[in-house]
Amino acid sequence: MRTITYRDALREAIREEMWRDERVFIMGEDIAGYGGTYAVTKGLFEEFGEKRVRDTPLAEEVITGTAIGAALGGLRPILELMTINFSLLATDLIVNSAAKFHYMFGGQPEIPLVIRMPSGGGAQRGAQHSQMFESWYGHIPGLKVVMPATPYDAKGMLKSAVRDPNPVLFIEHELLYSIKGEVPDEDVEYTVPLHLGEVRRLGRDVTILTFSRMAHISLQAAHDLAKEGIEAEVIDLKSIRPIDIDLLIDSVKKTNRVVIAEEGWKYYGTGQGLAALIYENAFDYMDAPIQHITGADVPMPYSKALERAALPTKADIIKAVKAIVPTHVGV
Repeated sequence: MRTITYRDALREAIREEMWRDERVFIMGEDIAGYGGTYAVTKGLFEEFGEKRVRDTPLAEEVITGTAIGAALGGLRPILELMTINFSLLATDLIVNSAAKFHYMFGGQPEIPLVIRMPSGGGAQRGAQHSQMFESWYGHIPGLKVVMPATPYDAKGMLKSAVRDPNPVLFIEHELLYSIKGEVPDEDVEYTVPLHLGEVRRLGRDVTILTFSRMAHISLQAAHDLAKEGIEAEVIDLKSIRPIDIDLLIDSVKKTNRVVIAEEGWKYYGTGQGLAALIYENAFDYMDAPIQHITGADVPMPYSKALERAALPTKADIIKAVKAIVPTHVGV
């Protein structure tokens, strides 16, 4: 094992899949000579050439439609959208075409399409560039929506996404690109399933259910809680659709308490959907109401101080845990 960044793990996954399968190509805005907004595709143009590393116009609807057409034609495109916020311009293609063609045409066509999109706030990009839309796309049958939190999962899940016959929305939090983690050596072939979550930390007193960047913050909170005798189990969903419901319910049956921690807005979001699933499947095991930590219900401020105030923190998670874990725990 070696330690590399999330960004480098993604680049390795793309390179390996392009060498493995000549049908794989990448396309997007400024991904060739510039190497992409977050430098994920840096060096791939020089390695594979303009036929397989294609710069596109600033036209998300057009390039998404082109990618869908390429997938229908037997290729396996990886489309990079500069940010998930810009995917709104291509929502009709994603929701009404990519997600539905397999069903509408009796299972005849496959859509082996990966759409990579940075997401989230924390880098002072303002209200129109800092949003979390995974719950929107997770609502749609026919799409797979994944949000890996570590370099290991970023590489392994991207490789799985490229090989999947279905459209996969691969959402990368923009503050994760520089984080480092252990990844197998390049000569070790591995993939990570798209439908399974992972217990990042074992615990007995409460389940913290989370995903993407909030998985790291939740682990920090669990570490601090342990100093006070509260052992929190941290589950990283990794996949928003499908949901690894068995993993969630098994944890709830053990801890009997749940805190959901996400960056997005509260109302009608991912966390509320998760809470409903838990109440439907494990209500008899619950000893306290589910606590829900989210971002503030406002457009993301540009001001650094206000942006920081709008994002959920470690302290918020700790407070939520203490609100439902009895004070005698750990004594």
